[in-house]
Amino acid sequence: MAYRGRGPRFVPPPEEQHRINRKIRAPQVRLIGADGSQVGIVPIADALKRAEEAQLDLVEIAETASPPVCRILDYGKFKYQQHKKESEAKKKATTTTVKELRLGYRTDSGDIKRQIEKARQFLEAGDRVKFLLRFRGREMAYQDLGRKKLLEVCDALGDAGSAEGVPRMEGRMMGILLAPTKKRAKPKAVAPSGSEADAKPATDSDKPAAESVATESAVS
Repeated sequence: MAYRGRGPRFVPPPEEQHRINRKIRAPQVRLIGADGSQVGIVPIADALKRAEEAQLDLVEIAETASPPVCRILDYGKFKYQQHKKESEAKKKATTTTVKELRLGYRTDSGDIKRQIEKARQFLEAGDRVKFLLRFRGREMAYQDLGRKKLLEVCDALGDAGSAEGVPRMEGRMMGILLAPTKKRAKPKAVAPSGSEADAKPATDSDKPAAESVATESAVS
């Protein structure tokens, strides 16, 4: 058998989200013109003719309506605008990451304190923290003590985060997830630079004392 290699396979393009032009099967449609005007219910042939005369596309924008709603527009430009809106929405969406911190059943108090301080920094930055406690060998018989240790860690972080649920076993590890209680801090406003402060108009209190003395002598 001939070797075909491991080159990239053909990936079919994604299906269009809207039916356009000749792919619209309804006998009549509710048509919206290129300028946004309501044309009304017309036969599909008439709608296609109007779109061809305008050198645009007939796009089905509401297929579940009776009859379906179609609009005359530039489909390529329409898809670009939709993609741009989705990209902007993704940029504005806030994403939180989950930071994993691991403990051992025999981890001493000093190491636990260091892990707690790390978790506090992550929570204050707006990230979620997942503590995992590993059981080795016969330590599986002491899951209650491991659960108690994780709950003590959660209590120590009560001012920065709150536990989502209770400790659960994941294979030979017990885990619990903590979410931050405070939202991400907004960036502080930048103070005006020295040059901007110098550009402010001087008030009466900022005038030199010599000027006030000269005014008094003139009055006398």
